[in-house]
Formats: sequence, structure tokens, C-alpha cells
Amino acid sequence: MTKLQNKKIAIIATDGFEESELFSPLDALKKEGAAVDIISLKPGEIQGFKHMERGKAIEVTKDITHADVNDYDGVLIPGGLFNPDALRRDEKVIAFIRGAFAKKLPVAAICHGPQVLITADIVKGRKMTGYAAIQPDLKNAGAQVSDEEVVVDAGLVTSRNPDDLPAFNRKIVEEFCEGKHQEQKKSIAA
Repeated sequence: MTKLQNKKIAIIATDGFEESELFSPLDALKKEGAAVDIISLKPGEIQGFKHMERGKAIEVTKDITHADVNDYDGVLIPGGLFNPDALRRDEKVIAFIRGAFAKKLPVAAICHGPQVLITADIVKGRKMTGYAAIQPDLKNAGAQVSDEEVVVDAGLVTSRNPDDLPAFNRKIVEEFCEGKHQEQKKSIAA
């Protein structure tokens, strides 16, 4: 039996996601038996990037309008320069993320992905990391930031960049396997 059999994970992304930060965790989750939906702002395909160059695209499973957080056991937000910026401006995405925290689901974000968590107002008091350029943003939003390859705080998993993917993937499998975290907070700021 695989570790994540009977678990369903939502990967929330849109055009401009960092290719490795979506596909590498996706492969790790599927290898452990998880069912995974790619949730985006629109149906069809979304375009990945390798830094600034076009990378692989992926088919969207559901658009955010038809996604219900109650159908999932965990949420993952890949980075990229454009992906988190577009996601954080969508009210339905922010509501979905807040709903995941309210349900105490494990949530993972890598690179620039934690910017979505800042907008969702759930980082205050949390131990986190992220891409070097957004670490000041996390601190300004009240997070306790450390520059480590992976930081776990009661079901919240964050990493800095594609070099951290091996450690990030191990931790997301572990945290998604554990399931709901009673310490997961909707928002300390609320």
C-alpha cells in the first residue's frame, strides 16, 4: 500500500508556474498513490516556465470556480514569478486557501508560492521560508522566517527554490500522510 492512497491533493497553479515546482511534487505525490487535481483560474492548459523560458504545460483538472476545498486532503502551491502573483489576486483562490486552513489541512508552498499565503492573511506567527526575494515580505507579514531548505510548522510546509525539491517532496508526502493538523491556524491575525 502506498502512503497517500485514498488522499486527494489540490495543486493550485496558473500560467507562469515554475515547471519543476509543479511537476516534481506532482510526481512524488502520484508515486505515493495520491489523486491530484490541478486547479486553476481557467479550464484548459496552463503554461509552465523554466525560470524565464517557456517550459511544459499541464492540463487543468478543475477551474477554481468548481473546486470545493472539502474534496481535498491537502493543498500545494508551486512558485514561479507570475503564478503566485496571478493567484493572489483571485478572490476564489484566497477563499480556497483560507478554507484549507479552517479545515486544518496540510498546505505546502515553494519559492514565490508563499505570497499567496500572505494575501490569505495566514502567515502571522508561522515558521516559514520562501524564495530569498520574498523573505522580507514574509517577515513584514509577521512570519518567523528562516533560510532553510524546508520549514514545517504544524502542517504548513514551505521551501525556497527548485534546489530544495528533494527535501520539500519528502516533507509534503509526510505531512499529507499525517492528514489534518489541529495546530493549523486559519489566521493568527484574525
